Amino acid sequence: MPLLNKIGTAASRSSPTPPGLRRLRVILTLFFALDGFIFAGWVVRIPAIKDQTGASASDLGLALLGVSVGAVITMTLTGRLCRRFGAHPVTVACGVLLSLSVALPPLTHSAPALGAVLLIFGAAYGGINVAFNSAAVDLVAALRRPIMPSFHAAFSLGGMAGAGLGGLIAGSLSPTRHLLGLTVIGLLVTGVAGRALLRIEPPAPADSSQEREGGPAPARGPAPDTRTRRLVLVFGLIALCTAFGEGALADWGALHLEQDLAAHPGIAAAGYSCFAFAMTLGRLGGTTLLERLGQTPILVAGGATAAVGMLLGALAPTVWLALLGFAVTGLSLANIFPVAIERAGALAGPGGVATASTLGYGGMLLGPPAIGFMADWFTLPTALTSVAVLAGVAAVIGYTTRP
Repeated sequence: MPLLNKIGTAASRSSPTPPGLRRLRVILTLFFALDGFIFAGWVVRIPAIKDQTGASASDLGLALLGVSVGAVITMTLTGRLCRRFGAHPVTVACGVLLSLSVALPPLTHSAPALGAVLLIFGAAYGGINVAFNSAAVDLVAALRRPIMPSFHAAFSLGGMAGAGLGGLIAGSLSPTRHLLGLTVIGLLVTGVAGRALLRIEPPAPADSSQEREGGPAPARGPAPDTRTRRLVLVFGLIALCTAFGEGALADWGALHLEQDLAAHPGIAAAGYSCFAFAMTLGRLGGTTLLERLGQTPILVAGGATAAVGMLLGALAPTVWLALLGFAVTGLSLANIFPVAIERAGALAGPGGVATASTLGYGGMLLGPPAIGFMADWFTLPTALTSVAVLAGVAAVIGYTTRP
């Protein structure tokens, strides 16, 4: 079987990609980038909206839970919607809702009102993530190429662009005008790309009878059996373990550098940037690595290397060694989440994507408060070693679930 896998992969690389599938890949890439762009644009305006609403830190924290609650609830439902209506129409509908809802937070003037509109924004964010990941899983199966990391690289690049643009115009544009501008951009991109996406039929796998390393072709028929559901949960757990680290470093990385290593605030702020930039680079090269090494080595080696990198980032005695550790962690974790989502989708279709995504994004939301509690009980560097532990757990699970 390994020889057949290598032959099949080589054949898929050498044979030309049908124009329709190339067009679909470009369109889905645009949606992934748009999602990251809009979400990052919202995130950079949180401080200004906090001032506008007059919310305390705790009130803001409760309001921001609206994004999490809306996303998790919708993720559990979107898989069914994709099965009934198709992933392409659901992607377009959620793209419209995401674009419209990002303009709502600046219109609120209290924490409860902010939390209410963020439920809508979170619902759209969760829905589009499940929908376009489901569409991407179908395309991966049809192309028989592990291109899932390239889509998540587009999300990362969109996020970097959205955050960079937001930082540049934060001093000159009010949150209302900025986020309304994101609405206009989002509706334009969704209108053009969505119209093209709705004209494209979801692709069928190139050879659904032949097993791929990532698992069988996407499930479109009967409900998954018990063993399949368990495997989907396992891949969701892998996604959770890796997303935990992303959430933890986003919220606590800079504080660790400044508080524990006496870094300058500007250098401390670069901590997460090092992590995110390395993750983006890793995803840009993810397809090539997966074609050469396969999914299991990426899961195992990535998780193990991330564990070492995060131990360095958490326990290093100097700022520069900690930054190196953050970069190694981002590079190593880059392709684990996309692979886990793809394998869950290959096993159980949109329902598998929904389950794994819910667990994965749940891990991203769980990371920051969990690190906070552990930092109170122990120290922040010790708490951050939990990221290394979970990365190691992901490596072990990846090895035990190898095809």
